[in-house]
Amino acid sequence: MQGIFDQTAQAVKFIQEKWAKEPQLGLICGTGLGDLVKQIDTDVVIPYDEIPHFPTSTVQSHAGQLVCGELRGVPVMVMEGRFHFYEGYTMQQVTFPVRVMRGLGVETLIVTNAAGGINPQLHLADILIIEDHINLLPDNPLRGVNDDRLGPRFPDMSAPYDRELIDLTRQTALEMQIPATPGVFVAVMGPNLETRAEYRMLKTMGADVVGMSTVPEVLVANHAGMRVLAFSVVTDLCLPDALEPVAIEKIIAVAAQGGERLAQLIPQIVEKL
Repeated sequence: MQGIFDQTAQAVKFIQEKWAKEPQLGLICGTGLGDLVKQIDTDVVIPYDEIPHFPTSTVQSHAGQLVCGELRGVPVMVMEGRFHFYEGYTMQQVTFPVRVMRGLGVETLIVTNAAGGINPQLHLADILIIEDHINLLPDNPLRGVNDDRLGPRFPDMSAPYDRELIDLTRQTALEMQIPATPGVFVAVMGPNLETRAEYRMLKTMGADVVGMSTVPEVLVANHAGMRVLAFSVVTDLCLPDALEPVAIEKIIAVAAQGGERLAQLIPQIVEKL
């Protein structure tokens, strides 16, 4: 973690020179959230490759740019596309944008992802509100000498996802008649999808959905003292006894369907914060 504080300061200074507002909310958009980005009253769009120390996204369907503006009158900064450990980046690189958001003043982080549905009660394009997670990733963004300016050595993870935000989301979804189920997300490295035996194992462990992102960002957000709300869109069904080959094109299409619901739900939540 040595050097991250200075790198963060450089990136923060660069962004502040292009955008004068102080963001209250950060959004990390996974696959299928284009409709949400369209609702931002955009002030400036900054490609990742222009920001000091930012990686660049290599994943299909990830635009790779930082959108700064307002959502329902709230100053926000939105990552249109994220980074993954399987792309070859370190965990510190994957989570660097969260450090930058915190450095700019963000106190609440909303994270979305596309995930495989392990719970047989889930359907394609369903929304899952992540209330807890299982971390099976092979590294941790907090590993190394701790910089106390960024956060504590041993951050508490008894409630990594803010309970008040979860309750607010469930009530808002109910009012809007948008199905949104709370559940457990399990993070794996990827980039391959899992085998039948692995899906059986993950279900036995208590996971409802599986994906290859989100947990590193959540760890760093908690380390930095941010409130976190996170969602998964179920893009494929991971049922071992009825497993079918998955095409990335189908995943993107299903993610867009679930993304339409999130694009309705998230602005209402932001308005109530």
